[in-house]
Amino acid sequence: MKKYNFTILIERDEDGIYIASVPALKGCHTQANSVEELLPRIKEVIELCLEVESDEFLQNEFVGIQQVEVVI
Repeated sequence: MKKYNFTILIERDEDGIYIASVPALKGCHTQANSVEELLPRIKEVIELCLEVESDEFLQNEFVGIQQVEVVI
C-alpha cells in the first residue's frame, strides 16, 4: 500500500458551491455545499483516479497561490 500527498485547490462558485480539484490528476474534481462535506468526497475521487491512472501522474511541489487582477 502506497501513501500519497496531493495539493487540492478549493474554490467557491457564484452559487456558494465548493469545488475541489487535484492538479496532479487529470479530471480529478468534485463539489459540495460545505468544506466539511467536500474533503471526504475529494479523498474518494483521488482514490478512484489513482485506480485508473496507476502511477502516471505528476507529483508537483506546492509553491504557493497568487491572485492577479487584470483590468480590460
